[in-house]
Amino acid sequence: MKKRFHSFLFSVLLFPALASAQFTVSGTVKDSATNEPLSGASVFCQNTTLGTATNKQGEYSLGLKSGGYDLIFSYTGYQTQTIRVTDNNRIEVLLVKEEKSLGEVVLRNSNEVTDGLSKYGEFFLSHFIGTTPNAQNCKVQNPEVLKFFYYKRSNKLKVLAEQPVLVSNKALGYEMRYQLDSFVYYYNTDIDTYRGYCLYSEMEGSDSLKKVWTNNRKKAFTGSKLHFLRSYYDSTLTEDGWVIDMLDENDAQKFVRVKDPYDTLYYGSPDSTGEVNVWFPRKFSVTYTKKKPEPEFLKKYGMPKNVSTQITYVDLRDEIFIKVNGYFYDQKAWVNQGYWSWKNLADQLPYDYEPD
Repeated sequence: MKKRFHSFLFSVLLFPALASAQFTVSGTVKDSATNEPLSGASVFCQNTTLGTATNKQGEYSLGLKSGGYDLIFSYTGYQTQTIRVTDNNRIEVLLVKEEKSLGEVVLRNSNEVTDGLSKYGEFFLSHFIGTTPNAQNCKVQNPEVLKFFYYKRSNKLKVLAEQPVLVSNKALGYEMRYQLDSFVYYYNTDIDTYRGYCLYSEMEGSDSLKKVWTNNRKKAFTGSKLHFLRSYYDSTLTEDGWVIDMLDENDAQKFVRVKDPYDTLYYGSPDSTGEVNVWFPRKFSVTYTKKKPEPEFLKKYGMPKNVSTQITYVDLRDEIFIKVNGYFYDQKAWVNQGYWSWKNLADQLPYDYEPD
């Protein structure tokens, strides 16, 4: 495993520069077969409010704050492309037309549930949107785009969407355009996974309503996964209220306090690219000590009402690299259970969110 280690002085000098830095990504989007420009193609940063569309010449340009982003290129009838960006770049994209084979169509039809929305709709939304208080104020505007497939042999439910899923989050004041690749729920293990690309946009509202959204966003951020990643990056874990414990090497039931999460065994300081790397060889728990878990969470999981901290358990399948905005890669390496697993789309904030 490759790690990068740098002096504390270098880190102190680097942070202010990163906080104020900006960069631009530009280029063109064209058809891979004809090389013709694709006008109106969507170009946006995954899980942010930052996006644009190509002009008649297929050109685009996005100004971004310092950090990391997955840049998404999509156009109706074409395969979506994802490219990671962290600095000034000109990217020429060739999109490939989608071609669904007859076999794939037949396979899907044989497993599709004709009344899927009425049978599985509420179940899907409880896992995709969530069951938190914020989830009660979320609504899918176009549920008819959802298609449900049940696979009896593997006892799993799969949900696809013909078009982006449009979600209104009136708790946080966001309209979300979620390009759902797939949602899969495994009944045998009670585990669900979903992946896709989300573009946020601010809702319009009165000044008083905007104040409510500002407060709700701050509450959603405090103690969140995004908050933790930014605290780790900024070297402020302790003062921000985070505690990390790791599974004992000789006892699978015991967690031991990690006294120094910035030990080089677990952490590599920021380098010239402005990213830190984190690695824990065994399952670890993340405890946020400054906020109690919601009563709804305690009730759902049958926990005592006097539980005073939020605890999440994390497995890292490989080291991750964190950018200043809390973006990290490879996101497939991160698997969590516990409190953060309760938080789904209704409580997620875009990477370009900044608390007051």
